[in-house]
Amino acid sequence: MKDASRVAAVRSGIRIEVFTVVWMVIEAAVSLGAGIVAGSILLTAFGLDSVIELISGSVLLWRLSFESGGGEAERVERVERIATRVVAVTLALLCVYVVVSSIHGLATQAKPESSPVGIGVSIAAIVVMPYLAFRKRRIAERIESEALEGDAVESIICAYMAGTVLVGLALNALIGWWWAEDFAALVFLFWLGRETWEAFEEVREGAEE
Repeated sequence: MKDASRVAAVRSGIRIEVFTVVWMVIEAAVSLGAGIVAGSILLTAFGLDSVIELISGSVLLWRLSFESGGGEAERVERVERIATRVVAVTLALLCVYVVVSSIHGLATQAKPESSPVGIGVSIAAIVVMPYLAFRKRRIAERIESEALEGDAVESIICAYMAGTVLVGLALNALIGWWWAEDFAALVFLFWLGRETWEAFEEVREGAEE
């Protein structure tokens, strides 16, 4: 019989991931639409990050639901490894997009328009995503899930990108620093690149076990 505290933690994880999936659907639709209208590369990237996190959240929901449904320990571990690989790949895809979009923005000197809708969804993400990341990390520690830990990183990324969107749009609107959001995204890559590397290291170590 499974430990009662682990069962409770898995169920909490399912609730968190259901909320994450619903939130990401809304956030992706709003951010992508506002980013395209405003011509904001970072806001559009924020929307694509939401899509990536939607994929990650969906995979984690599958992984946690599988365990909650009474999956055998060996199969749960196999599903965990699959989820860990998916999270690592989504982080890598985000790295690639940020690099390409930021360099393109700097090269073409794209000047994003102010977006009240983008600002609103960014503020909401700054409030919500750190809370989700905190809850995911606590649950990940309790059930020893590297995949869920990686998904928590995705939530932190979402919050960071929301912050850079706000700063970029504000600096462009107030003092005309059109390059601010692209530069902020490239600076962000130092942290994102490290997290992505660690995620692939976890995948490698899991494959060797």
